[in-house]
Amino acid sequence: MRHGGCVYEFGKDKVIDYSSNINPIRYNADLKSIKDAYIYPDIEYRELKDAVSEYLGCNRDNVVVGNGAVEIIDAFVSAFKRVVVFIPCFSEYVDRARIRGCNVVRFKLDDNFNIDLNRIYDLEKDDLLILGNPNNPTGYRIEEEVLKKIYKICRERDAYLLLDEAFYEFSCDYDSIQLFKDKQGVAVIRAATKFFSLPGIRLGYAYVSSEIKQRIEELLLPWNVNVFANAFALKFLRDKEYIRLSKEFIEEERRYMILELEKIEGIVVYKTQANFILIRLLKHNEETIFKRMLQKGILIRKCSSFEGLDNRYIRIAIKDRENNKKFLQAFREALYD
Repeated sequence: MRHGGCVYEFGKDKVIDYSSNINPIRYNADLKSIKDAYIYPDIEYRELKDAVSEYLGCNRDNVVVGNGAVEIIDAFVSAFKRVVVFIPCFSEYVDRARIRGCNVVRFKLDDNFNIDLNRIYDLEKDDLLILGNPNNPTGYRIEEEVLKKIYKICRERDAYLLLDEAFYEFSCDYDSIQLFKDKQGVAVIRAATKFFSLPGIRLGYAYVSSEIKQRIEELLLPWNVNVFANAFALKFLRDKEYIRLSKEFIEEERRYMILELEKIEGIVVYKTQANFILIRLLKHNEETIFKRMLQKGILIRKCSSFEGLDNRYIRIAIKDRENNKKFLQAFREALYD
């Protein structure tokens, strides 16, 4: 299982998908209002970048948009020769780097999935350090003071820091764009996929420091964002009520799920600041629980495909209370059968 969300393989109307980390509150917009499908998108994406810069709280001149966050990640690894990651992490960091011919350096997170700062000192000039924040699949979010130290070391080493914040809106503390928006050597990627529950439109956007922004845009395809994604973004990025309700909803359900999961024997539940939870199985392997849950109509994410994790780990999404109760009941039965 390379990625979550493989519902087509198992019948998308036959399973409750807990493998994909998508906001259960779906965003609805009236696509009937789109009248520009017969013309090319604005190749400069002026209106879209205005909306993104307003949403991110940064200058439009620092905004890059892409066909999903992965396209922007791909552009970044294309601009560097050596990529550094901490595993486990989102697989596309390494996959994109390999495809682009980069040398990939992997450091392991510690037993609690924290970053070993001593490893940051091993960075070399012109390295690209990619960090998930919160990290996928662990749900760990870098503490603000630790992130500042990481950035400081990157600048001392003349390395570039790329933060993948696809799950940023599910956390509720500091804003890294506001920390770094006047700095060099840093970029922050976010996307419509997770928080706005719109993986199908493929829209990523980023704050990129000025010295490399032009180079990154040169590596993107022209017209890489279609008019439907553009039109959606002009609505959801300014929908403050949806944003507020979604944050409150996920925070409440996350507390509920962690509290209930911690009552279950035979598992280790990892704290998370995202909309998913990593679980270590103490008495079963991932395949056994995957099959038992699938028989109950629930799809979970096996995690052995993540470098740094073995077949004792699974990842689950956080959904609405009704489905979360169904999941918990099915999960207890799967563990104790």
